[in-house]
Amino acid sequence: MAALTGLAVIASGCTVATRAQDADSGTGPNVTVPSKGPVGPIPAGLERFYQQSLDWGSCDPAGGRGGPGQCAMVEVPLDYDKPTGETIELKARRITAGDRNGRIGTLFINPGGPGGSGVEYASAASFVLGAPLLRKFDVIGWDPRGVGESTPVRCLDTAQMDAFVATDGSPDNDAEIEALDKVAKQLADSCQAKSGKLLPHVSTKDAARDIDVMRGIVGDTELYYLGKSYGTYLGATYAELFPKNVGRLVLDGAVDPARPTEQINMAQAKGFDTALDAFAADCAQRSCELGSSKDAVLDAVDKVLADSDSKPLTGDGTREVGQGLAVLGVIFPLYVKDYWPRLEKAVADGLKGDGSRLLALADEYTSRRPQGYADNSGEVIYAVNCIDHPDITSIAEAKSQAAAYQAASPRFGAYLLWGSLPCAHWPVKPVNTQHAIKAAGAKPIVVVGTTRDPATPYEWSVALAGQLESGVLITRDGDGHTGYKEGNSCVDEAVEKYFLQGTAPAQDIKC
Repeated sequence: MAALTGLAVIASGCTVATRAQDADSGTGPNVTVPSKGPVGPIPAGLERFYQQSLDWGSCDPAGGRGGPGQCAMVEVPLDYDKPTGETIELKARRITAGDRNGRIGTLFINPGGPGGSGVEYASAASFVLGAPLLRKFDVIGWDPRGVGESTPVRCLDTAQMDAFVATDGSPDNDAEIEALDKVAKQLADSCQAKSGKLLPHVSTKDAARDIDVMRGIVGDTELYYLGKSYGTYLGATYAELFPKNVGRLVLDGAVDPARPTEQINMAQAKGFDTALDAFAADCAQRSCELGSSKDAVLDAVDKVLADSDSKPLTGDGTREVGQGLAVLGVIFPLYVKDYWPRLEKAVADGLKGDGSRLLALADEYTSRRPQGYADNSGEVIYAVNCIDHPDITSIAEAKSQAAAYQAASPRFGAYLLWGSLPCAHWPVKPVNTQHAIKAAGAKPIVVVGTTRDPATPYEWSVALAGQLESGVLITRDGDGHTGYKEGNSCVDEAVEKYFLQGTAPAQDIKC
């Protein structure tokens, strides 16, 4: 799955794309496993949350997601500063360890986002994790606060979200800026109207505190955790808040928590350029419909984007494909190399005026189904990002940065700049500022970085590993977003040895 902003992709909001949406877990029996009860220190006033007993049962309630494993609802405070006040619920899915007698503990997994569903992620556990981990760990994926089947952020209806996603995210004139600002303000106003009570409490720090509640509930003295993309920021934040509770953390496809927002967005724009270059070079070496040289392939992509800006391509008979949707259709397959042939065909059709394949890719990116949007990731990503970090505050500020973004990436820079516009209207002020996370006193934490990662550039993983007092870096030389379980046995073996034995690499390694 992949989360997005709708108008452009915010750097800290990209998740791992998965090729196993319908995978059968096959990870052991769905047996009833009683919790051992809370272990370790419990923050004052939170006893009833850490001590709750979860009612694990079927994952097929009316309207819910089915699939393997057992599901339960976890109660947590709406506001951790007011633990006796209102509460919210988190939906969790558990896949039990195949080897009950040799079970190590519970491995919590997060696919990224913000807005990615851990409940859905856990349903594909056999794709997400190697067999040795599935034998020795219970696996829990959960929808973080505001997401999916947890107490959700609600904002736009299907028609409104369609308009939001389709709006041109690289405005060429004041009229297009005004159109963009209109849908950006509508999103912010609708989120406040429908979810105003929840919005101040969906920060990454709040979500990290939820993780520690769940760690206590399952009875692990330390946290075992795999986080991808934005999930690395969530994991690093946990380590900062609870360094003594860190057990074995793998942060894959890292976000640099110290990097200012504009640098993050510009770096991600460059990351998509790097990935597109790799696609073009690969395509040119094969029997490529788009050309026999890398430059010819890139020219074909640029022509489709330009054509869709001047006149929308045909779509599905109901929706046309303007430049906003065309860009999403190009960006999405850059996350996974296996999707590159789909991008080739979509661009080839686009050159003929047919945008249906690009629309299908954009719909996968935005979780758009025939009946509407399957999740609220396109709303949650703003709800979290706009309060996690300072961002643009006005159209005037965006205009002042336009030249720098254009210089950083003529193809994608504008999308990353203007994609932040809803934050200028957001009803909740940022609660955090970018800073280096050291997690002093934590056990070794493993960071995985991929050299040509389109969404979280490799230098971010280098930066996070360097910031963490106990960080160690595994480098994957390759394409696509994130590194573990992406076909590199060197990476997989190092990660799994760490989880199974608690032994991190003695020094940074390259795979």
